[in-house]
Amino acid sequence: MLAITKASLKAIFRSPSAVVFSFVFPFVFILVFGFIGNSGTAPVYRIVIDKDCDTANVFFDSIRKSSRIRIVTFADENELQQNISKGRIAGVLKISRTGLVSPEYRYTIKSSNASNDKWPQLLPVLESIANTISNTKFAGRPTYAVADFDYNRDIVTVRKFKTIDFILPGQLGFSLLSSGVFGVAFMFFNLRNTLVLKRFFATPISRAYIVLGEAISRVIFQMLTAIVIILVGRFMFGFTLVNGFQTLLEMLLLSFIGLLIFMGFGFIVSGLAKNESTIPPFANLITLPQFLLGGTFFSVEIFPKWLQPISNALPLTHLNTAMRSVAFEGQSLWDVRSEIGILLLWGIAVYIVAIKVFKWE
Repeated sequence: MLAITKASLKAIFRSPSAVVFSFVFPFVFILVFGFIGNSGTAPVYRIVIDKDCDTANVFFDSIRKSSRIRIVTFADENELQQNISKGRIAGVLKISRTGLVSPEYRYTIKSSNASNDKWPQLLPVLESIANTISNTKFAGRPTYAVADFDYNRDIVTVRKFKTIDFILPGQLGFSLLSSGVFGVAFMFFNLRNTLVLKRFFATPISRAYIVLGEAISRVIFQMLTAIVIILVGRFMFGFTLVNGFQTLLEMLLLSFIGLLIFMGFGFIVSGLAKNESTIPPFANLITLPQFLLGGTFFSVEIFPKWLQPISNALPLTHLNTAMRSVAFEGQSLWDVRSEIGILLLWGIAVYIVAIKVFKWE
């Protein structure tokens, strides 16, 4: 088994396609987005309504109906403060009467600099809503104002959110997905097609050790790739590792879980493929939807509501969410147990299918 692992690892490092898809391609995206800057990524803004907010006005009704703003609630004040400090919401909105004839209402935003990618873009959206109301529903009534444009904001200083904090986990997930599906599919198909597996059967080695040897080599290669990607992001672009080395280990463990699942997809593709030319279509059918809809470049929340359940069902979405939560928010693996649980369910389902369709000859 160790001999197969060593030989397979050498073959992976000598394969240009393996290096490109697992390392170079995601690394280029990390460099591009790392140099672009620290702008945010999600145009749909999640806000919380303050308990003392005046909701009996047209301004609040328009905010509630806006497609650019989503109102969320939390169980208690502690959960709310955690979400503010972790940058999960754009801020807490409070609308109040001024006691004046004009303007009649004033709104304020309470947020944190963890949401620097959200609240600066939220403010123009609020102003646009207020302007629309003033210019349509209350045209000709200058004594009525929906909002005071001289807003104030309460910004709490916490960790600074950067573009790399969103992009890097997505690119790492894409690297794992590509390597697991394409790498395993082509590898086992070629071993079977060139009769290498048949020759293995002439030796005393068991089938389990053949699979384990090839799988271990793929895992070693991808774990090395993951370490390089994370460290480059950390030291070149300031990628957030809240708890340092501990967070790195947690991300590697999540990467390991994700890779095992994606390798299962690769086994399915290698079993279904009739010839080498049919592998890319099967593999792309699995990887492209996840690459586009799994939160690699953009938050799932920007997609239409009918598409979000599909996105949230994909394993790459849960892997990306778990890694971002661990890296930037400082959550433990126990805190992201729901994401891990869904990944494990995917793993069980995938390997049941893989066992059914996998072929040795």
